[in-house]
Amino acid sequence: MKHVFRKGSNPQAPVILLLHGTGGNEQDLLPLADLVAPGASVLGVRGNVLENGMPRFFRRLAEGVFDLEDLVFRTKELSEFVDTAAEQYDFDRNNVVALGYSNGANIAASMLFHDAKALRGAILHHAMVPLRGLQLPDLKGAPVFLSSGENDPIVPVAESRELHALLEGAGAQVDAYWERNGHQLTRTEAEAAGKWFGEHFNA
Repeated sequence: MKHVFRKGSNPQAPVILLLHGTGGNEQDLLPLADLVAPGASVLGVRGNVLENGMPRFFRRLAEGVFDLEDLVFRTKELSEFVDTAAEQYDFDRNNVVALGYSNGANIAASMLFHDAKALRGAILHHAMVPLRGLQLPDLKGAPVFLSSGENDPIVPVAESRELHALLEGAGAQVDAYWERNGHQLTRTEAEAAGKWFGEHFNA
């Protein structure tokens, strides 16, 4: 997978797995990582699927309607890529926290839904429920920051609440943050994620 790896100044900090929104790339969220997790090493990844020329992490059939077969395949592909990257760049595979926005947050949520060991924690900006009817793994104590928009035209409030409930039901420690700024990622949201990250991973 096309990617960028940047070694941080704090070897104890989790490696931040950056997962962009539709049309983004592996560089897009680097400034966000600097704000949220200063000093952490960063692995920015570009999705392998193109939709009208725009990179994504998995196919969709329509707005909000995922190609579930492709989602499952791409989730496994991404997890395996992180395995390989951990060997290549010599970082602890068990100390990876995803930071995803929109489509990237959806595949990060799917990683949590499929494998308790895939991520140590996650920051999910404007995520949807990746798939339903799945027995979630035991996510006991896994910290998850979920930021959502009360008037997000793409992710309804009920969807954000359902994702929260599903993750919490699997044992994850979920912190919800709400804004009234639609689907875009705001600076205040990023700062709230940074505060949360400091409380959970800089102790």
